Amino acid sequence: MFKLGLTGGIGSGKTQVANLLAAWGADVIDTDLIAHGLTAPGGQAIEPISEMFGSDVIDHTGALDRAQMRELVFAEATRRTQLESILHPLIAQEVFRQAEQARGLYAVFVVPLLVESGRWLDRIDRLCVVDCEEATQIERVQSRNAIPLATIRRILDAQATREQRLALADDVIDNSKNTSMDQLEKQVLVLHKAWCNLAG
Repeated sequence: MFKLGLTGGIGSGKTQVANLLAAWGADVIDTDLIAHGLTAPGGQAIEPISEMFGSDVIDHTGALDRAQMRELVFAEATRRTQLESILHPLIAQEVFRQAEQARGLYAVFVVPLLVESGRWLDRIDRLCVVDCEEATQIERVQSRNAIPLATIRRILDAQATREQRLALADDVIDNSKNTSMDQLEKQVLVLHKAWCNLAG
């Protein structure tokens, strides 16, 4: 099956693009959604996270306290590495399971840190980057989540730069500030048809 990697920085609009592709018949495997499942109450990652970081990072429902963990891991790189050592193998396992069951036109792997991880490029046939300017990323994240600006900047600093992502991209979707939903959909549809041909 043809495998597309879909990435972009925080607030770039990856989810919007993935939702369009799913509606048009692609199988979307989203590592962020998988991570959310693993860190929900009773999720596979809860116990090892609690053991490594203490029960303070688990909220009253038994889920990961994402805001607290975000502050912790983006303030201290070693803590981020520890969290990744728990989550990444579990995510990889679930990605593999979903990929095995994929029956759509092609498979889309939505991976926020695809470029940074270094593990994904040899697993995909093509890389698509959803691109926008940094100021727009910040604006979107602030309007969507109550994350302090300093934290957003730390997240951006931990991610690949716009230039690094674009240098590796086979395809680019422009989702900058002035891109309307209609314009975005037209760009994605053109690429979707091209990917269907490659998958053909």
